[in-house]
Amino acid sequence: MPAALEKIEREALSLSPRLREALAGKLLHSIQDLPLNEIDEAWIEEAERRFRNYMHGKTRPIPAARVFKTIRRKMEIPGTLKISGIGTLTKCNF
Repeated sequence: MPAALEKIEREALSLSPRLREALAGKLLHSIQDLPLNEIDEAWIEEAERRFRNYMHGKTRPIPAARVFKTIRRKMEIPGTLKISGIGTLTKCNF
C-alpha cells in the first residue's frame, strides 16, 4: 500500500465512529456510478436467476435466522455479544 494511502487510513481510523461513518458514506457514494465489472455482472445474473426460480416455485426460501445460525456455527462465531451497561447485541448482522 502506498505511504500516502497508509497515512490517510491511519487518520481516518482515528476519527470518531460517527465521522468514520460519514466518510465511508461519501467514499461509497463516490464509486456508485462506476461501471460494473464481470464479477458484479455475474452476481446480478445469479441473483436474478435465483429470484426467478423462487417466484416460479422451483426453490423454497430459508429463514434468515436459520441461515445466520448455520453461518455462525460453521465459523464458530457466538450468536450474541454482551456489553456491560448496553445490553446484548447481535454480533453477526449480515
